[in-house]
Amino acid sequence: MAPIPGTGWRLEARGDAGFAAIVRAHQRMVYSICWHFFRNRAIAEEIGQDVFLQLYRNLDSIDSPAHLESWLRQTATHRCIDNYRKKSNRQEIPMEGLAEPAALPQVKDTMLSDQVQRLVASLPETQRAVVILRYQEDLDVNEIAAMLKLPERTVWSHLRRAIGVLQEKAARRLGSQGPANQGPANRGPANQGKER
Repeated sequence: MAPIPGTGWRLEARGDAGFAAIVRAHQRMVYSICWHFFRNRAIAEEIGQDVFLQLYRNLDSIDSPAHLESWLRQTATHRCIDNYRKKSNRQEIPMEGLAEPAALPQVKDTMLSDQVQRLVASLPETQRAVVILRYQEDLDVNEIAAMLKLPERTVWSHLRRAIGVLQEKAARRLGSQGPANQGPANRGPANQGKER
């Protein structure tokens, strides 16, 4: 939905038709964040519905389409972390036999590899959220820091640790004998942070 000068965007977003258009435009993004976090369709759909319900209640506080997108990402991420911390969702979810969500194959998804998804799903919740926001949602570290209300150095630290854990687990699964931190994959966030 393109911004309209003045207060037109808010007027256009109000009402059933305007809100339905917002949901249609952003439901894939919200669902993608939730699904990659839990790899469980039911939980992802439930959290997505909660996010949009919360948006409906707070629509007057949204200033622009850019603010809307940021608000949805932030709210979805925080809801995932909160939901994960509840004891009822800490049980392991069997990965075998889960069908891929119908909406995901239509979008170019950098995390479609089943092995990568399983590895990311094994990360602690904050590291998982940082990895999903960085590599799935393609957000910069400063955007992630603002969204999660963390210092940028902390986000870099979570990202660096998560990549190290992912490399180590991937090396173990692939049976690699060499060090997991060799090669171009290690030139990512750790060195980018030093360039600043």
